[in-house]
Amino acid sequence: MLKCDRCGTIVKQGEERDMYSQILCEDCYMDALSPAKGCNPWAVYLAKSSLEKSGEKAAFTDNQMKILKMLHDTKGLEVTVLSEKLKMKVTDLERELATLRHMEKVRGKLREGKVVIHLW
Repeated sequence: MLKCDRCGTIVKQGEERDMYSQILCEDCYMDALSPAKGCNPWAVYLAKSSLEKSGEKAAFTDNQMKILKMLHDTKGLEVTVLSEKLKMKVTDLERELATLRHMEKVRGKLREGKVVIHLW
């Protein structure tokens, strides 16, 4: 058995992925191949037009609704704190935040030298 160099999970022999001389589990490998990107004008256009067609509530997943509620209640949190409170992996949270950013529902700003995610 091997250990993922990013997250530390145990990976069975033969199921490991090699990237830049690192041993990765499948989840970390997928994250490395396709990282979440919050700033993408084309994705913003598509997300906003999707919202207009489907209506605001229909477009959000359960996780996105939890994120929006938490940010509303707290007036903004750092990604690591938000991840802990919602019991989500940071990489999963970053994907959800990128989607919400494309919908222009959340954004980040500096507070006391730290990036805080808050509602748009």
